[in-house]
Amino acid sequence: MIQAADIREWRNQDVVDPKGHRIGVLEAVYVDTATDEPAVATVRTGLPTRHRLVFVPLDETTLGPGYLKVSYAKSLVKRAPSIGTDDILPAEQEEEIFQYYGIAYKPGANGERQLARR
Repeated sequence: MIQAADIREWRNQDVVDPKGHRIGVLEAVYVDTATDEPAVATVRTGLPTRHRLVFVPLDETTLGPGYLKVSYAKSLVKRAPSIGTDDILPAEQEEEIFQYYGIAYKPGANGERQLARR
């Protein structure tokens, strides 16, 4: 498993899909609040004047020289839930990300968020 500190070092590096197609640039890492393990990343995509941050899970992620390879196809990630580059992830939008990728959403016992930005 890749540690959160390791992934933060890759900020602004390319994010590629399993076939090596460039998706965008790693912007931030969100950890699972129950385990403090990296769970989701935001990837900056779009034209320079119209950037947005799309979410992609970090399961089965591989680090390479100058890139982070995720296990999801570029076309899937590009259509994923997104936020503006200056926005934060609203708590009510977390579950949408997990549903989009077919992953079970598990908020805390008292309804706490599952994701926290690191």
